[in-house]
Formats: sequence, C-alpha cells, structure tokens
Amino acid sequence: MALDAPRPTRDTERVTISLDDARAHFGPNAAGYLGTAALGLPTRETVAAMTADLDVWFAGDRGAPDYDRVVDACRAAYARLVRMPVANVAAVAQVSAAVSVIAADLAPGSEVIVVEGDFSSMVFPFLTRGDLVVRHVAVAALADAVREGTALIAYSLVQSATGERADATAVCQAAARVGARTLCDVTQAAGVMPVDASVADATVCHPYKWLCSPRGVAFLTVSDDWMHTLRPIQAGWYAGDQVWQSAYGPEMLLAPNARRFDVSPAWPAWVGAEPALKLFAALDDVELWRHAAGLGDAYCEAIDHEPLGQAIVSVPDPDGRMLAAALEDGLRITGRAGRLRASFHLYNTLDDVERLARIVRAEAAPRIL
Repeated sequence: MALDAPRPTRDTERVTISLDDARAHFGPNAAGYLGTAALGLPTRETVAAMTADLDVWFAGDRGAPDYDRVVDACRAAYARLVRMPVANVAAVAQVSAAVSVIAADLAPGSEVIVVEGDFSSMVFPFLTRGDLVVRHVAVAALADAVREGTALIAYSLVQSATGERADATAVCQAAARVGARTLCDVTQAAGVMPVDASVADATVCHPYKWLCSPRGVAFLTVSDDWMHTLRPIQAGWYAGDQVWQSAYGPEMLLAPNARRFDVSPAWPAWVGAEPALKLFAALDDVELWRHAAGLGDAYCEAIDHEPLGQAIVSVPDPDGRMLAAALEDGLRITGRAGRLRASFHLYNTLDDVERLARIVRAEAAPRIL
C-alpha cells in the first residue's frame, strides 16, 4: 500500500462521522477560508478545550502528569489516521527537529536526495551537516534519481508550494533496490487524503495545517527495523521508559518503542490537538480527498487550467496582483513562491471555488490602458 493509496472501501471500524457532520465542528468563518495549506482552522472543541485548560491551570488545579492522557490520546488518534501501530509513533514538536534526528544518523559522505523547492524543514537539516552529498531533483524525478550509494530519499508527499504529489510507490521501490532509507513529510497530506505511513522508513507531520491542530504538536513515525538503531539525540525525561522516574540521572532507560524519540510536550497545544485529531481519525479520508480534490479540479476548470487532482492548486502570480485582489475581496488565501496558492478542505464549497475563480479570471485578463 502506497503512502497515497486510497482505501477502496470505508473502514467501518474507523469511520464514525460524515463530512457534513464534521463541518459543524467549525465556525462560520470557514466560508472563504482557502489558507489551510498555511494554517488550518481550529474546531469548536479545540477552542473550548484550550480555554477550559487555561481556566483549570489558572485555578492551580492542573498537575503536569495530568497531560499524559492527552498526549497518549493524540498519539493513538494519529496512529489510526496514518495506519501505524501506536508503538511506532513518537510525539515531537516540529518537523525540522525530527528531521534533524534522521540527518544526524547518516555517515559522513552519505548521499541524500531531496526535492528541488521542497519545504526547507525537509532540506536544511541535511545541508547544515556540511559533510553530506545532497542532491536536489524535481519531485517527478525522485525515483529515477536513486542510484547505488544513495543513503536516503527525503521528500514531502505533497509539495507545499504547488500541491504536486510524489510517486511514493516508485520512490519506495527504487529505495529498496539499492538499500536506501526513505523519509516522507506528510504534513500537507495527512488530514485531507489517505496516508499509510507504514511503507516509509520514517515519516514526519506537523498537524497544524490539514489536521487543524495547534502548532507545537508534531509526529514522527519510525519503522521497526530503524527504531532501534536510530539514535534519539533529543532524548530527555519524556523519552524515558517510565516518564516520571526519568527526570534525573545518572542512569538512562529509554522507552523500548518510538516513545524514545518523544520530546517534552507543550501541554496546552496537545490539549487543543486532541479533539481535532480524534475528529479527523473518525472521517472517511477517501471521501474527504474526493471532496477536496474535486473542489481543486472544479477551480482548475473554472480558470481554464488542466485538472490536477489536488487539494492545493497554485497559479502564477509573480506580482501578487491576484493575491491582493483575493484578500481585498475577503478571501483568506496565501501566496507562495510567486504563486497564488488555494487549498481546499472539508469546510470549503463550490461557492469558494466560484468566488476565487472570478477574481483570478479578472486579474489574468489583459488590462485596458
């Protein structure tokens, strides 16, 4: 099963809520919000949970161990969402920090293949080493670029700037032929499309985008065979086998599973993430992807662009004219790499598509001087 392979049927044990019901968990301002690829909207339950947590903390009734249940619940929900055993999921804080753990594991002179124009958190940790051979290739050329001596292929499943998807199956097969590892960032995929993280040696995800969670909550998944050789260079007390008995040295006994890569959590953020992750873990992600990518294709059709089958659709906007017009019209949207980037999620509708398309068509038309 590829990272991006849709499930042919609904997983009845997992799916407990419809897309229509899920939309009710978001506020009225979701209409016209096309900036999910930059920052997802919080659910009503996320706002309520974080507010209640602040009240309890303010009253002095919160203890640090109280948050263990929250982190465990988030880890379990994310594991269900990306179809991984809980034991293979680490609770981290940022993508770049998790990628740095991978980068530190490589021997000097190792060759790493990255995507040209990929998000910097997937590239900088390797460049900062200074003793690695880092090759930048187009996302469509990833699999073909793998060769004898390649140690790691590091890439985002969905490119942040353009929404272009990597061929995860081809990458994994090419890596297997030469004994290379694979590292995949699913930040722009998990929460909007089916993701099976088990086919990659490691994946990273910051769920503040499509999973609508607060920043400061992130995940690292590691395969069984890599888990016990990869060095947990960020290990602290929260990586201990018994967390609350690991606060002081000199002895170190780390967790026997992926928890050895845990970092101490920013507790309020995890409180907000719990209801959001549970919501998305209960959705039919095949249906969700059909909805989001369908809106993307409807937008493409409306602006006379070839359909892409993507939830992120970006068009050239080098002078930012389209972005300025869209923002002035009240749409919440972003510009990236000289392009107007629209991202369609479960709370978006055809009204959003038509509204944006009118602006793009008007701004793309030749001006009368």
